[in-house]
Amino acid sequence: MSHYIALLRFTQKGAEHIKDSTKRAHHFNAMAKKAGVKVQAQYWTIGAYDGVLIIRAETEKKALHLLTMLAAAGNVRTKTMQAFTDKEFAEIAG
Repeated sequence: MSHYIALLRFTQKGAEHIKDSTKRAHHFNAMAKKAGVKVQAQYWTIGAYDGVLIIRAETEKKALHLLTMLAAAGNVRTKTMQAFTDKEFAEIAG
């Protein structure tokens, strides 16, 4: 399974309904489970980004499907990176 880290920024809509953010996050967890993607962590942050999402998916298609559903809801915009464990990176770099 591949790891993905998404940096989140609230849209105007998301900021206007910020009090519902945790409720939306729980709904996202249910969507992820249904899509066959594991949510490893969700964090709300201070600084350049409003949140961080860490997911694991068997395929890029599953990850992309889930993240497009998140974007379509209109509350956040994402910047997503694929991430590698030390063992995975050693294999790639070696």
